[in-house]
Amino acid sequence: MKPKFYLTTPIYYVNAAPHIGHAYTTIAADAIRRFKRMQGYHAVLTTGTDEHGQKVERAAKAAGKTPQEFTDLISAEFRRQWETLGLAVDRFKRTSDPSHHKVVQELFLRCQKNGYIEKGSYTGQYCVFDELYVSDAGPGDPCPDCGRPTETVTEENYFFRLSAFRDRLLELYEKNPDFIRPETRRNEVLAFVERGLSDLSISRTTIQWGIPVPAEGHHVFYVWFDALTTYMSAVEGEGLWPADLHLIGKEILRFHAVYWPAFLMAADLPLPKQIFAHGWLLFEQDKMSKSKGNIVRATPIQQVAGADALRYFLLREIVFGQDGNFSYDALVNRYNSDLANGLGNLASRTLTMVRQYRGGVLPASAGNAEIAALAGRVIESTIAAYENFEFSKALETLWGLLGAADKYIVEQSPWALAAKTDDASRQKLDETLYTAAEVLRIACALVYPVIPSSASQIWKQLGMNGELEDYSWKDLRWGQLPAGQKIGEISAVFPRLDPNKVIPKMRALEEQETARQAALLGKTPPKPEPGAGQAAEKISIDDFAKVDLRVGLVLSAERVKGADKLLHMQVDLGEGTPRSIVAGIAEAYTPEQMIGRKVVIVANLQPRKLRGLLSDGMILAATPEGGQPVLVTLAADVPSGTRLR
Repeated sequence: MKPKFYLTTPIYYVNAAPHIGHAYTTIAADAIRRFKRMQGYHAVLTTGTDEHGQKVERAAKAAGKTPQEFTDLISAEFRRQWETLGLAVDRFKRTSDPSHHKVVQELFLRCQKNGYIEKGSYTGQYCVFDELYVSDAGPGDPCPDCGRPTETVTEENYFFRLSAFRDRLLELYEKNPDFIRPETRRNEVLAFVERGLSDLSISRTTIQWGIPVPAEGHHVFYVWFDALTTYMSAVEGEGLWPADLHLIGKEILRFHAVYWPAFLMAADLPLPKQIFAHGWLLFEQDKMSKSKGNIVRATPIQQVAGADALRYFLLREIVFGQDGNFSYDALVNRYNSDLANGLGNLASRTLTMVRQYRGGVLPASAGNAEIAALAGRVIESTIAAYENFEFSKALETLWGLLGAADKYIVEQSPWALAAKTDDASRQKLDETLYTAAEVLRIACALVYPVIPSSASQIWKQLGMNGELEDYSWKDLRWGQLPAGQKIGEISAVFPRLDPNKVIPKMRALEEQETARQAALLGKTPPKPEPGAGQAAEKISIDDFAKVDLRVGLVLSAERVKGADKLLHMQVDLGEGTPRSIVAGIAEAYTPEQMIGRKVVIVANLQPRKLRGLLSDGMILAATPEGGQPVLVTLAADVPSGTRLR
């Protein structure tokens, strides 16, 4: 019986249609599923759609649909997207499925029975965008995670005693250092939990669209208690839980690495074995956002360059776990250099020479000893990189073997050997052709998880029997190419792309797909926000004069408990008494870096409270989308309180 490997993507929220960010995570999960199967595992991949909550209610209303009609529509979009991209999804679970409701309610009852759920009331701020309760914030204060204005809610809730799990979670992270990967994300979670945890509301009474809580009164489950449980409900009764891997984007790490294991601990249920949080996908070095109108969809790229081109680019170009950049230029350049000129060229020239010089029959030979030894090392290193989710390293290592094979072919000059009739030349030609073909076979087996369709095509052209998806890596070694095997029909797998033709075509199709999705959602296509080099709406000099900009000296600074992005500072503006100012710069500047620094302050903003702390002013900083804030500085030292004019 095969060992199981159960992995999941996020359960994607249906307030928007699928885009390349969703595709990135799911493509990576699909690649993991494929290589795990080639390692002999019964690998099962779950994805699905998260369909409840206030955002969905509002999005459905805006589209002129009921929540059920709206979620049916968008969930089907996600299904079609994965089918179009050829992704091997084994389980697709919707949170609106009644069988899922049962599992969520059972989890609640287990937690309640064990004393970790209490009834209470909540009056405070709530971020609809992040589905997040914000402690110590006042009406209209921004969410500490996304910066959007919060809304004031007053309602009766059921609370999960998250505060009781601080020590157990820290023990989990310590005993299982690979529970959260990569290490940078693990350190972020450690710091968050070490500061202490607050109890979490897990029900809402002010919305209708959700799973009913099995208790008196009208309560529906908080979206994260609902959505996270999908990982279990998707495989209920199959013996696949716990998950071996939750693959997510870094922006939802806290929910998966803190809330989810705490829920499971409270219910005495097994924990997932690992959570891997990858970075953001930027568009031309800028974070993708609906407001900027720069979100890219996967299907226009698939229509022009093929799904494998997108798969290869995302997994080769980006170090998995870090932020990465997407651009059409980079996609085409990577495709032409690695696929068309690399793997595609090696396949074409090798198979053409076998047909031309040996009548389409693979010759008998042991191959070149040096290339054979290199291939053995590459097989081992590539599989090890895959196991560590180092896709870029795996592909770079494999392409080193392809490069060595290309160099070997040039050095041996088979076209010259074919013109000779002596036995030594014929044997050398056989060795050259076999070596190139065997490298090609090994490359197909190793690259299949990343470019399954293309690898399978080359596999068939080599004349190999059986499907690549059924091939076992434990059998992969040099010298398995059958002598005397007839090759198949030769065709170009990676025709070169002309950037002057395909990039405009992809952009045009992107506009069409954007309009189609907007119509689906009952919206008009977004217009880009002013960005670098673009002017915002102009204001009068009188309007500008109302803004009181002053130089301030930071006297003290400290991190705000429970808020990763906030620093609390005392700033001297030359007024006698320092100002208390809270700023979202903690990810870019430490308290030590701020003390003694001159900054520019908007001094006449209405004071407000953030996390219970008075903020009487705002520090000016430039924050590129997807980047860290950079403080506005002065070219010369000027006294505190000096006005900027």
